[in-house]
Amino acid sequence: MSDTVADGVPVRIYDPAPGPADRPLVVFLHGGGWMMCGPDSHDATCRSLAVAAGAVVVSVDYRLAPEHPWPAAPDDALTVLLWARDRARAYRCDPGRVVLAGDSSGGNLAAVTALRAPELVAGQLLFYPPLDASMDSASVETYAEGYFHTAAHMAWYWDQYGGDPEHPHVSPLRAPDLSGLPPALIVLADCDILRDEGLAYARRLARAGVDCAVQLYPGVFHGFLSLPLPAGAAALRAAGAWVAEVRAADPPDAGRPGRPDPHRRPPAQG
Repeated sequence: MSDTVADGVPVRIYDPAPGPADRPLVVFLHGGGWMMCGPDSHDATCRSLAVAAGAVVVSVDYRLAPEHPWPAAPDDALTVLLWARDRARAYRCDPGRVVLAGDSSGGNLAAVTALRAPELVAGQLLFYPPLDASMDSASVETYAEGYFHTAAHMAWYWDQYGGDPEHPHVSPLRAPDLSGLPPALIVLADCDILRDEGLAYARRLARAGVDCAVQLYPGVFHGFLSLPLPAGAAALRAAGAWVAEVRAADPPDAGRPGRPDPHRRPPAQG
């Protein structure tokens, strides 16, 4: 493990072993409602994922709301993605096998970053992500209270995070077109207000021709990945196995290395 700075964004790097020169590289974005947590809170998760996948994991210490509202966090995520691809060979990783991963709000950031630069990403690993600021799915009502992460919590996080709820870089489920995105694994908790958003996103990805798998863990709630539960350990092992099998993405078009999409700086919110 080592700490460094990726073009201005602090990151923590986990390297499980020397390994072969074509390992995947995971850019991991932590949860915490875009407002809290960081590499320390997700240290065990990143260690476990690195070992399970045989991959280098770059944990991103992105700027937090409300002091740094949207689009600060997604801009930091994209910055680290570009940085990681540029340095993949130095970490004995294949720059074509970069995977975006994140839990909860970090899963949102991973999905948004895949939307912004799909040609730079080989896979997206989304653990119970919030994907639609409208919060109008059935699971929001079913699990609004009594299952650790409440609907009131999530509504407050969305409000503090900022941004236009209609913008796909805030609410990826509202993106008009999901075709051309990298393969996805979406890991969901059954007793979670965010469950149905994840299922809806998986269906849309599949309809758009994107290779997408869903792993739904019964009887557990939001945040189970970081708890000492058998389901959390099983989810990390399965996710690591999925990352280990991710194939190299097609290289970006010639003349556009490391190109972010045209909406790198979304319009300021009034």
